[in-house]
Amino acid sequence: MGQPRSERGLGIALVVAAAIAWSTAPFFTRLLPFDPWTILFWRGLFGGSLIVVFLVLLQGRGGLRQLVAPGRGGWLVASLSTLGMISFIPALQMTKVMNVAVLIATQPFVAAALAWLWLGEAATWRTLIASLIAFAGVVITVGGVEAAGDISGIALGCLMVLAISAMTVVIRRYRQTSMVAAAALSNFLGSLVSLPFAHNIAHVGGNNLAILAMFGCLQVALGLTFYMLGSRLLPSGQASLIATLETPLMPFWIWVAFREMPAVHALIGGALVIGAVVADIAGDARKREGGQNAGP
Repeated sequence: MGQPRSERGLGIALVVAAAIAWSTAPFFTRLLPFDPWTILFWRGLFGGSLIVVFLVLLQGRGGLRQLVAPGRGGWLVASLSTLGMISFIPALQMTKVMNVAVLIATQPFVAAALAWLWLGEAATWRTLIASLIAFAGVVITVGGVEAAGDISGIALGCLMVLAISAMTVVIRRYRQTSMVAAAALSNFLGSLVSLPFAHNIAHVGGNNLAILAMFGCLQVALGLTFYMLGSRLLPSGQASLIATLETPLMPFWIWVAFREMPAVHALIGGALVIGAVVADIAGDARKREGGQNAGP
């Protein structure tokens, strides 16, 4: 029996919401004059705290018990999410942002491959073709790839993509288990790991602390929670494909806040990514409607 349309639609809506939340990262980063590890520390602290509030409101003390003992799937998701977060920061420091962005665009293929190897979940040709188009769109958006990037930075970028792709598959594998507690745990673990490298923790003032709180609550807490809830309802390759909407949406927030008009290539690349995601979702909907109409 196929997956209910309402459940799949909810999964799509949640992952789209996650991509929108994640795409605000450059906006918040532009406002903060601190080293990346200080930002990561405070962002994780605020993000994890808000998710804990969600847990208590929704599940009471049971939510806190999940935070302490999230189970095997929860620990896997929290560890992979933390690995992805702490790999992202030094990757951006060691190589060009465009190289990291293009690596992130390969995530739908990596997630689809891992899902096929572990779960036997084969991605449709439609999703793979849409992922290829989205990948091309990301390349255009960031202005092309230069080969001069540092090998260590690119290696960390690959590690990040592998970690987030594996996290997506683990969430799908344990889709009967809520991963909200794992989202909170990963934020706290990220803060703990970044603590030795953060140099400006004690120098964060009131206004900047408020910005960091919004960064953690809006970009991290909502984004990660939406993704963990939504990706368990979708095939891993499709969830990762929808999440690529994050890249073309990033220039949008910079335009809204700072009136910086995106370059033409960014608009073209963004249109390709958005078109690929919409085409995949629409094609999936048509296929399901056709299957239902063909039924007895």
